[in-house]
Amino acid sequence: MKLLDALLSPTEPEIQRYDVTWYLQQLQQFGAPLDPLGYRTSWGNEPAEPVGDNFIDYVHQLYRTSGVVYACQAVRGRVFSEARFQFQRLSGGRPGELFGTDALSILERPSPGHTTGDLLSRMILDVDLAGNWFGAVIDDEVVRLRPDWTDIILEPRYGPNGGLVGMKRVGYVYYEGGKDMTASGLYTKSGSTPEPFLVGEVAHFIDQPDPMASYRGMTWLTPVVREIQADVQATKHKLKFFENAATPNLAVSLPQPMTKEQFGDFIEMMNAQHQGAEQAYKTLFTAGGADVTVIGADMRQLDFKVTQGAGETRIANAAGVHPAVVGLSEGMQGASLNAGNFQAAKRATAQITLRPLWRKAAGSLELLVPPPGPATRLWYDDRDIEFLREDEKDAAEIRSRDAATIRQLSDAGAKWDAIVEYVASGEVTRLRGQHSGLFSVQLQPPGVQAPEPVPAISSNGSSGG
Repeated sequence: MKLLDALLSPTEPEIQRYDVTWYLQQLQQFGAPLDPLGYRTSWGNEPAEPVGDNFIDYVHQLYRTSGVVYACQAVRGRVFSEARFQFQRLSGGRPGELFGTDALSILERPSPGHTTGDLLSRMILDVDLAGNWFGAVIDDEVVRLRPDWTDIILEPRYGPNGGLVGMKRVGYVYYEGGKDMTASGLYTKSGSTPEPFLVGEVAHFIDQPDPMASYRGMTWLTPVVREIQADVQATKHKLKFFENAATPNLAVSLPQPMTKEQFGDFIEMMNAQHQGAEQAYKTLFTAGGADVTVIGADMRQLDFKVTQGAGETRIANAAGVHPAVVGLSEGMQGASLNAGNFQAAKRATAQITLRPLWRKAAGSLELLVPPPGPATRLWYDDRDIEFLREDEKDAAEIRSRDAATIRQLSDAGAKWDAIVEYVASGEVTRLRGQHSGLFSVQLQPPGVQAPEPVPAISSNGSSGG
């Protein structure tokens, strides 16, 4: 409990906390960080990696305002939430069959009224918007720790010769309501004491690691913030185009001297008669030497489809989903929607993005649900995910090839259980030493008498004649 005592017992009278922006500014100005150990907290010299303080900005300025970001996250979230978790046996280091135990109930019902899908939806949403998801089991429930209210606590790691070799993770601290200074020197806006956790008590799920931190994740939104802002601005531009009569921008020159009041009256009259979609296409009359010049472009000249389409594709690429799967403009044209191409787009999204996410999620949640034995692990079960199903023709061909393999191995004398394990795993070593001792007729030497057939057993237990 020394760690918990240290976390809750500040030893420095003045609390200092620096964010990533400050750190980079100091690095740029002085060429090196002021503190070689990294971020500082109020708990003595224990540094901490604060999870990015832009979570709220990402939610309000990107997720809630950009239809493209919302659509990409929705595809990731809906498919990701379809997985289930099982334990998997390992044989010779190779994956084997999946099985379940009562220990998995915490993932199947993580909280009252919620299922595995609800848990996974929240996990991927936090990862997409903050780069990190934190969860802990409290009162037999998987409790989400809001990422921007959670700090990762580190301490120096020393090598065999006493030199500093990076930092090691020793725990987490959760601040309900966020971090703030109180009279006692602790950071919390809710007035409650920050809750510390040991490193083995919190499941930490990330997708891509932050290159500036050892343990923190980075959201895929960060590299495409400018693309998202440009897409939002383009949408606003289209809206303004229609609000201003759906016509190009006009410059009105008034060479005749006018008073300030006359100029204001002219602008008010022009806006009243020609601004807004309801006033579109009305004839414009001018007098007094007014000269009207078109200085903008119409919708065709601006070609918003091309301008926004390219940005949408870059956003989808950062999210790891194919534009055709999301339904973005560049993915909804040409050969992208052909059956074969669309299936290829789905497979690319699943193989490049979704399966690695499920693997990482299983590894993170394994801390909360330890496997039952050393030769087992927590793994994801994708057999009921409709998004991953091949079309009927491919599925039929796969079953036909499996049946042919089973028949060939059976004719060669391999034992049935070993054949099934081999077909399911693709690992040929499952057949080693698993032979019945019987061979096909073609392998019998000439003149060898065939073995007597085994008598069948009737339903009443007697052997048939």
